Amino acid sequence: MDNNQDKAARHNKRMVKHKEVVDKKIAQATEDRGVIVLLTGNGKGKSSSAFGMLARSLGHGQKCAVVQFIKGQVECGENKFFANHPQVEFHLMKTGFTWESQNYDADKAEAEKVWKQAIPLLQNADYDLIILDEITYMFKYKFLDEQDVIKLLQNRPKNQSIIITGRGATKALIEAADTVSEIHLEKHAFNNGVKARLGVEW
Repeated sequence: MDNNQDKAARHNKRMVKHKEVVDKKIAQATEDRGVIVLLTGNGKGKSSSAFGMLARSLGHGQKCAVVQFIKGQVECGENKFFANHPQVEFHLMKTGFTWESQNYDADKAEAEKVWKQAIPLLQNADYDLIILDEITYMFKYKFLDEQDVIKLLQNRPKNQSIIITGRGATKALIEAADTVSEIHLEKHAFNNGVKARLGVEW
């Protein structure tokens, strides 16, 4: 057996073993229900990942909703693209970034208003996927009661999946989620004096 044949044989042996492991995990995954996916951390890509899952869901013909906090005064590409999609219901917190508005009472009132729009979505089994974009900030600034939100998420329709994004997720939110990814910031162009880029940042 020459070197190439030997490498191919060893690769095939590894892949056979790997397939056995994967197949076993697939066989053990018998629970069929919606999941809560939490995307947190100080790195870029949390909302981008969430909207990628939205596109994936729409590709399967699913009905979806987006409730987007703190970005309401920025003309984000995701809003321009998805807001008029017939299978997407889109709600925005209109006050914009909290550090821009600098008005606690107005921000809290707007957060509560948008959250009230989210509640019926989280009780409606027709919605397959719901994104709560940047909602962690609402807990950090005490605009919304985290335990009330978690309780509603835990009592949502069985087949409904939730995507939560935002920095600084609490232990309670992490425990409530089924899948948690923390996106770490290694470096960011903006921190080196590069302007935020249309289509990349918003």
